[in-house]
Amino acid sequence: METKTLQIPNISCNHCVMTIKNELSEIQGVASVDGDADQKQVTVAYDAPASMDQILEKLKEINYPAQ
Repeated sequence: METKTLQIPNISCNHCVMTIKNELSEIQGVASVDGDADQKQVTVAYDAPASMDQILEKLKEINYPAQ
């Protein structure tokens, strides 16, 4: 299991965090997604078949690109 914390400047509120959680949780292999609107961060725990490339691509798709 890998865990990665990502900076996402487009996060402005907890609704944004919920959107990200819902979308990333649909990726097979993503075990958990936690977010902090104040810090503009999400922490993703994942295992194969999920990959960081898939996660970053999904974030771009939903207009919350990570930096």
